[in-house]
Amino acid sequence: MFRPIKFRSVEARNRIMLSPMCQYSGQDGLSNDWHFVHLGARAAGGAGWVFTEAVHIEPKGRITPHCLGLWNDEQRDRLARIAGFVAAQGAVPGIQLGHAGRKASVGRPWEGSRPLHLSEGGWDKLVSASALPYASQWHVPEAMSEDQIAESLAALKASTCRARQAGFKALELHGAHGYLIHQFLSPLSNLREDAYGGTFENRIRFLLESIAVVREEWPNDLPLFLRLSCTDWVEGGWSLEDTVRLAVILKSQGDVDLIDCSSGGNDPRQQIPIHPGYQIPLSQEVRGKADIATGAVGLIHSPDLAESVIANGQADLVVLGRALLSDPAWPLRAAASLRAENAEWPKQYERSNIF
Repeated sequence: MFRPIKFRSVEARNRIMLSPMCQYSGQDGLSNDWHFVHLGARAAGGAGWVFTEAVHIEPKGRITPHCLGLWNDEQRDRLARIAGFVAAQGAVPGIQLGHAGRKASVGRPWEGSRPLHLSEGGWDKLVSASALPYASQWHVPEAMSEDQIAESLAALKASTCRARQAGFKALELHGAHGYLIHQFLSPLSNLREDAYGGTFENRIRFLLESIAVVREEWPNDLPLFLRLSCTDWVEGGWSLEDTVRLAVILKSQGDVDLIDCSSGGNDPRQQIPIHPGYQIPLSQEVRGKADIATGAVGLIHSPDLAESVIANGQADLVVLGRALLSDPAWPLRAAASLRAENAEWPKQYERSNIF
């Protein structure tokens, strides 16, 4: 886990990645000191890859009114300060770009995560693959026209350009958790009868076009990751077999460097067998059958479990969320616990005097 790893021209000091996690603390899509401290602390705490939360490509694509965006230059410049500090601490600064689709315009978790109406600061004219709400009492989105799809791709391309200008060295495209790209992938949310719906090849079209426009702006020497929900955990939905099939295609095209293997989020009927490391088998399956690098995520808390994932070839990165939320210095503690002599420590810390 503490061996360096390189994707394209970017080498990280270890294989620990801070998972993109929404902080619901922005204003008008702008990051602030909370985000600076949150991400900077994890970089100083020893993580190799430090990713922002989902940063949205247009205002109506935000999950909540307090989520981050990258549709203007002021947002870019705020994020550039964070990317520079993360890099100065020896971590790779990464950004996740996404669009919430039909799951947009909701309240923050501590406010109930319920759909917001205009009078509450929400917005209308939500879009998705089809005019299907996420759940009963949720907003009914508009099925995107081909012109709207083209507009969304143009917004993604513009945000990618700003991410590059801000100094990020890795980019992750959010195709999981029931957000817009996932809504196109899954037959549970995509009932289209045009070139973007029906067959597997049609349902992956929006994702492939999204990857293509990102690569038009994202330098060839910088890595591109993709977060996928490897299964919907609902019968008749997107499956692990579908993910492997997609991963084989992505491997052959050569634009995506790593698949961040998560699951669920697209249908409230999901039945997820949650336990420590419950998504590791998804990463192992995709990595083994598609011969593509993967990240394992999902209740990976202990250094021993994280180390076993890498040592046993189940993933190339361990993607930590709650563990790093509760302890920004988790990587340093893990290095001490595992007696990882090759671990790189931040210069401000004296290894012999800590932990």
